[in-house]
Amino acid sequence: MPTADELISTTTVTHLVRVLRSVAPRNRWATVAASGATLAERTLSERAQAIRDALLADLPDTYRPSAAILRDALADPSFTGWMIWPVTEAVAVRALAPPHAPAPADFKAGADFKADADFEAGLGLLAELTGRLTGEFALRAFLNADLDRTLAVVLGWTTHPDEHVRRLASEGTRPRLPWAKGVPALTRRPDATIAILDALHRDEVEYVRRSVANHLNDLSRLDPDLAVATASRWLERPEPSTVRLVRHAMRTLVKAAHPGAMALLGFPPPVGVSVAGPDLDRTAVPLGGELAFEVVVGNDGDRDANLVIDYVVHFRKANGSLAPKVFKLANRVLAPGQRLTLGRRHSFRPITTRRYHPGRHAIEVQVNGVRSGMAEFDLG
Repeated sequence: MPTADELISTTTVTHLVRVLRSVAPRNRWATVAASGATLAERTLSERAQAIRDALLADLPDTYRPSAAILRDALADPSFTGWMIWPVTEAVAVRALAPPHAPAPADFKAGADFKADADFEAGLGLLAELTGRLTGEFALRAFLNADLDRTLAVVLGWTTHPDEHVRRLASEGTRPRLPWAKGVPALTRRPDATIAILDALHRDEVEYVRRSVANHLNDLSRLDPDLAVATASRWLERPEPSTVRLVRHAMRTLVKAAHPGAMALLGFPPPVGVSVAGPDLDRTAVPLGGELAFEVVVGNDGDRDANLVIDYVVHFRKANGSLAPKVFKLANRVLAPGQRLTLGRRHSFRPITTRRYHPGRHAIEVQVNGVRSGMAEFDLG
C-alpha cells in the first residue's frame, strides 16, 4: 500500500498551487503553499485536513465565489489525483456553512445548519470533482448535516451518465466506508440507502457494481436479514453479473455461517460430507512464525456437494479468552465419492491490525458454516 507521502506530499501542494494561481492569479495562495511544509509526520487524512484548512484560509469566505474558482480549475486536466481530497473537503465546509458567514476551518456540520441553495450546489460540485479522484469522503459531511436531503440528491446520481458519479452514489453512502468519518444516522437506519443499491446493482460498469456489493456487505453487518432479503430480490430477476455481485456482498455473512446467506448462495448444511483434520505440522509456533495445516474433505453422499470451505483461527486475547476469526480456504463442488485435500500456511508475523498474545490458540475447519476438528497449538 502506498505511503501517505506517496499520495499527498509537498509536490501535491505545489501542483495544487500552480493550478489555483492559473485560475485566480490575484490570490497568491500563500497559505496553501505554506501547508506543504507542515505535512511531515502526519497521516494521510491529517494531510488532507491540513491542506483543506489552508484552502479555507485562502478561498473567499462564502461558497459561491469559492466554487467558481474550483469549477474554473476543472478546465485544467492536471487538476486531478490526491489534491482533490482536500478540495472536496473545503467544498463541503463552504457549502454547509450558514449563509453569508465565514466558516472556521474546524467547522462541523450539525444542528445549526441552515437550509439554502448552497447545499445542493455543493453536492453538485462534488459530483463534478469526483471523476478526478473521489468525493466520497466529503459527502459524509452532507450526510451528517441532513441525511434525507442528501440521499434525495444522491438517488438522482444513480442515472448519471458518468460512471464515477454513479459509483459515488453507492460508495459515498456506505455505512462503513474505509478512511471516512462515520454517519451515525446510516447505522441507525440501515434501510435508508436500499433505493440507491436497487438502482445500481445492474449497472453496466463493474466498478460501480463492486461498490454496490461492498455497500451491501456493510449493511450485512448492521442488519443481516435486510441484506439477505435485498440480495434475494435481486436474484429473482438476475443479470449475468448478479450472482457474482451477491456472492461478494454476502462474504461476511457466509463466513459467519448466516443460514439465510448460506441458503441463498446454494450452500446447505453439509449432509454426507466428511472432514478430516486439520492436521497441524507443529503444536508450538513462535511469534512471527507460520503454522502449516492440511484438511481432507470428502463427499460421501450420492449427489454433488456445493461447498464453501473456510478455516477458523481462535486467537488468544489479552484476558485469556479466545476470539475466532474466519479465513477463506476454497469453494468447491465435490462429486459423490470425491476427496479434496487442502493445505494452507498461516502466518503470525506482526501486522498493524492484530496484536498477538502468547499462549494456547486453536484452529478448526468450517464447511458450509459447520465447524469441526478443533486442533490446539501454542503461540509464543
